[in-house]
Amino acid sequence: MTASNTARRTLLAATCTVLAWPALGLAQDAARDYPSKTITLIVPYAAGGSSDTRARQLGEKLAVILGKSVVVDNKPGGNGNIGTDAIARATPDGHTIGIGNFAPLAVNKTLFPKLTYDPQRDLVPVALIEKGPLVLVVSADKSPYKSVKDLVAAAKAAPGKLSYASAGSGGAFHLAGEMFNISSGTDGVHIPYRGGGPATNDLLGGTVDYMFDMVPAAMGYIKASPQRMRPLAVANDKRLPSLPDVPTFAELGIKDMEISNWFGIVAPKGTPPAIVAKLNQAINKALQEPDLAKRITDPGNVIGGGSPDAFTSFIAAESQRWGQVIKTRGIQAD
Repeated sequence: MTASNTARRTLLAATCTVLAWPALGLAQDAARDYPSKTITLIVPYAAGGSSDTRARQLGEKLAVILGKSVVVDNKPGGNGNIGTDAIARATPDGHTIGIGNFAPLAVNKTLFPKLTYDPQRDLVPVALIEKGPLVLVVSADKSPYKSVKDLVAAAKAAPGKLSYASAGSGGAFHLAGEMFNISSGTDGVHIPYRGGGPATNDLLGGTVDYMFDMVPAAMGYIKASPQRMRPLAVANDKRLPSLPDVPTFAELGIKDMEISNWFGIVAPKGTPPAIVAKLNQAINKALQEPDLAKRITDPGNVIGGGSPDAFTSFIAAESQRWGQVIKTRGIQAD
């Protein structure tokens, strides 16, 4: 390399560094002054649901930590797609963030070919809030199955005869049932319902043989009415404090059955990294508050937290995993 070329490269590097200083300074100023106004927290589901409830609880904590009000804006519809699209289209300054969960971040891209947003291209993961492990349940007074072993044996003895309920095609409960088919070598028939309530009613009535449900939803029956609902296994990496006597699928020799209906906070693409980092720190601090932590763990959920990079990697892994299941099993949205 000639001396003149070396000099030109040195000058170019120095020029790029000088040009980067103003941008770096602006980013630091933005983070230092953030938030400068009310933060809008978009929830892609109706008021009163679990995501909405947790968003409001978290919003109260963030308002204290960050010193500005946090207002929840419910935008339900389209299996979470309408609200998630609104998050993606918001001004990327940290003052509009949203709840991002299992369906719109990891599943819907495969289920809906004409999705108006791309989870990985248009959103920035900020922090995982919680995981809601699923539990496999049967009717306690009408089902003959006392264990997963019983259920699998019956399914293999009568191929295509056993059925499982879900709250709708393409949701976590449906996908859990399909993963169970794959992992256990069974072929349970999926019966979709318009919501978890009707699905649970038919399970308890003996119309369907089994279903996967959120632990908090099932707990009301398991604890208060054990004669009506029997848990067989939890889809978690370890036993849950709320169900200490219920084994994990891994304990029973069934792999790939760590399944949760999770959610976290995401921001529009282009939100400055310094602001994402500040939000992440505030969320992690909020999750350490004893009262919020108790509200998450008491019903059987698992506290999230961690870095934006960790949440990004988690979403990517979930998207690849469930995208493959959807394609392999030929699953379609309702």
